[in-house]
Amino acid sequence: MQTLTEIKELLASRCLSPRHRLGQNFLHDHNQLRKIVAAAEVLPGDLVLEVGPGTGTLTEALVEAGAEVIASEIDREMASIVESRLGDRVRLVLGDCLDRRRHLSPEILEALDGRPFRLVANLPYQAATPLLMDLLIRRPNCLGQVALIQKEVADRLASDSGCREYGPISVITAVLGSIRRVAVVPPGCFWPQPKVTSAVIAIIPNAEHGVEDPEAFADFVGDLFRTRRKQIGTILGRDRIPEGFDPCHRPEQFGPEALLALYRAYRPDEPRPSKDADQPSTG
Repeated sequence: MQTLTEIKELLASRCLSPRHRLGQNFLHDHNQLRKIVAAAEVLPGDLVLEVGPGTGTLTEALVEAGAEVIASEIDREMASIVESRLGDRVRLVLGDCLDRRRHLSPEILEALDGRPFRLVANLPYQAATPLLMDLLIRRPNCLGQVALIQKEVADRLASDSGCREYGPISVITAVLGSIRRVAVVPPGCFWPQPKVTSAVIAIIPNAEHGVEDPEAFADFVGDLFRTRRKQIGTILGRDRIPEGFDPCHRPEQFGPEALLALYRAYRPDEPRPSKDADQPSTG
């Protein structure tokens, strides 16, 4: 793995410096890098998508683990560093990982070619939330995600109803998958040091979530929380609130499963759970 001295030398040799607008904070702590690779449980031959490889510190660790790596890098200079060190052992995709709709870019989709893959990445903070959600909602061939992200975002992803951080991404993550906190990463593990604490999280999709149209469900939840302090009767219309749901409750008062039940009842075209399923709770 690259040391901090090596990372600085790689940039200095090309007269480069970290670019703040691209979220270039290079992780140099080998212990944290090992935690990321271990959490991903990468096996030889696994296809891995890495976004924002930078100088390739994590990329090299993934290649050493036997992964087939597709690395998406927006910075041409950083891509050239990775290419010079790894050559054809990694496939580089130059450009933004997201398109204008904030979905996975066509170039990455072409490189993946519909194959099962995992995301393993130290994500640029500005790309983290839309990328994680796109993979969970729209990419059934994504087998899991291990990502280093801003701790504040990690807290929102894993939040329970009733907590301040609870919101749409909490609900979507809980319904369509499960999340595990791997590690908290202090600023000193990066160069240059960010102003915030980071965290490594692992998201595993739930293939049995039973939501026919995850994108429609995500839109429904997003619309509810857009005016989260309003009552659901005001948001959806009191005459359209299904039986068993209190129209005076606010979206944040409903747990993820209750919001899924509300969605299914509100959207009659969405398949219902079996009759043996538990009744929804508004907790």
